[in-house]
Amino acid sequence: MNETVRTRPASSQRSLSEAYDTALLDLDGVVYAGGEAIEHAVESLISARDGGMRLAYVTNNALRTPQAVAEHLTRLGVPAEPDDVITSAQAVARLISEQLPTGARVLVIGGEGLWVALRERGLTPAESADDDPAAVAQGYGGPEMTWARLMEAAYAVGRGVPWFASNMDMTIPSGRGIAPGNGAAVEVVRIATGKSPEVAGKPLPPMHRETILRTGARRPLVVGDRLDTDIEGAYAGGVDSLLVLTGVTDAVQLLAAEPIHRPAYVDRDLRGLLTPQPEVHAEEASGGFRCGGWLARVQDGALVLEGEGDEPMDGLRALCAAAWTEAGDGVSGADAGKALARLGL
Repeated sequence: MNETVRTRPASSQRSLSEAYDTALLDLDGVVYAGGEAIEHAVESLISARDGGMRLAYVTNNALRTPQAVAEHLTRLGVPAEPDDVITSAQAVARLISEQLPTGARVLVIGGEGLWVALRERGLTPAESADDDPAAVAQGYGGPEMTWARLMEAAYAVGRGVPWFASNMDMTIPSGRGIAPGNGAAVEVVRIATGKSPEVAGKPLPPMHRETILRTGARRPLVVGDRLDTDIEGAYAGGVDSLLVLTGVTDAVQLLAAEPIHRPAYVDRDLRGLLTPQPEVHAEEASGGFRCGGWLARVQDGALVLEGEGDEPMDGLRALCAAAWTEAGDGVSGADAGKALARLGL
C-alpha cells in the first residue's frame, strides 16, 4: 500500500476557519440547492469570514457570470463580490485563449457565463458551426438548453474543430432532486462524433490553477459535496479538503471512496468550518478505530459500530478509518448498512 494513501480522516485542534487561510467553496450542494441556502450555510460562512478566513466560491457550473453568482450569494445573506467567484467558464476560457490567437471565433454551447468569460479572454463567441469557429466551448446551459445547440456542437466537432468542455459533472443537485449536468450533454456530442473534449473544470488542473491565480491562497481548504470533482480536485492539487453531506455524496459512498476521493475532513454541513476536528485513534487491542464515544472495525465482511457516542459524525469518522484501512489502495466492500443505521445516516 502506498504510504501516502489516506486511511483515516485528519484532525485539527483549531477550527478549520483558523487553520486555513482560504476556503475554496463549491456552491451547488454546499452553499445552496435549487437556489435556496442550505441550512446553517449562511451563518457559518459569515462567522468564518468574520474570523479572518477568506471565502472563494469555486463552481463547475458555467451558466452564470461571477457577477450574477455574487448577487445571488448577497441576496442569500452572504455578501460577495464578483472577484470572490471562480467558475469553470473562466478556466476553460483561459485554456482556449492559450491555444488560439486573440479574436478567434469560438462556437459557444452554453449560457451567459461562458459568453462573458470568452470575451474577457479576447475571444469572439459564435453561434453556428457555419461561422467557421476555431474551437467549440461547451458548458452547462441550464434547463433551456435545446437539442439544436447540441447539434451545432456535433456539426463543428465532427468537422474536426477542437472541442473544449467547462466540466464533466454528470449530475447537478436541484431543489427537486438530482438533474443531468454538463457531462451528460457532453456525452451526447461524444456519442454523435466519437470524439472527446479537452476539459478544464474540477477535478482537473486548469480549474485548480485558475482558482489559485485568482485567489492567491497559500493554505487553501477545498470544501465540497462531490467526491469525483471537489475531493478529487483537492487531491490532484495537493491540498486538504472538507466533505459536507448536504449534496450528492452520502455516507455509503464516502465509506467506499477510493484513495483519490477520500477527504481530509468530513462534517454534516458548513458548521464544520467553525469547529476543531476530532482525532480518530487506532486501538490495537480491538483492531478498530475510536472517535468520540464510537468504536468501528471490520468484522466478517461488515462494518461494526460499538459505543454510544453523542455525535453521529464521530461515528462516521471512525467508520471511515475502518473502511479505508481495510481497503488500502482499493475500495472497501464491507457492508455498512447496520453501522450507518445506528447513526441515522
